[in-house]
Amino acid sequence: MAKITYIEHNGKEHTVEVADGLTLMEGAMRNSVPGIDADCGGACACATCMVYVPEEWFSKLEPAEPMEETMLDFCDRREDNSRLSCQLKVSPALDGIRVKMPESQH
Repeated sequence: MAKITYIEHNGKEHTVEVADGLTLMEGAMRNSVPGIDADCGGACACATCMVYVPEEWFSKLEPAEPMEETMLDFCDRREDNSRLSCQLKVSPALDGIRVKMPESQH
């Protein structure tokens, strides 16, 4: 299990343990972390699970697929470090990652 910290837009932190193989979105949903809406349930079809990933963690993530990039294009709050948490699989390499969430997913 990896410890993942989700940081709300107001700075409130939620550190939870997430099993390897789950996505960051699933970890947030299973632990009732506010700020990840996940309207499509993880199908990469809505972009309501966007998070901001610190640049130093990029090398530990799989690159975004074209579908994820397309969904991110619809996000008003997209930044260079935006990713969809439904596309980020938890592994031991992500233990300790801290992701921030936008003020709103809509």
